[in-house]
Amino acid sequence: MLRYKIDVLAALKAAGYTTYKLEHEKLLHKMTVQKLRHNELVSWAVIDDLCRLLNMQPGDLVEYIPNEAKE
Repeated sequence: MLRYKIDVLAALKAAGYTTYKLEHEKLLHKMTVQKLRHNELVSWAVIDDLCRLLNMQPGDLVEYIPNEAKE
């Protein structure tokens, strides 16, 4: 499964992007902000936007955690 390695909204805030600014300058959609708030995964297009805004690579944002083998 994939999960976020960092608190994305906190990182955005530290970079100067409040949720108000993200939504009103149309940098991220309101539903995307909600997904990030609840640690839900977003699309690759949004990951691309986040990488641009935060000057990071996708691997800085998400990590793969293997599921335990199901028998």
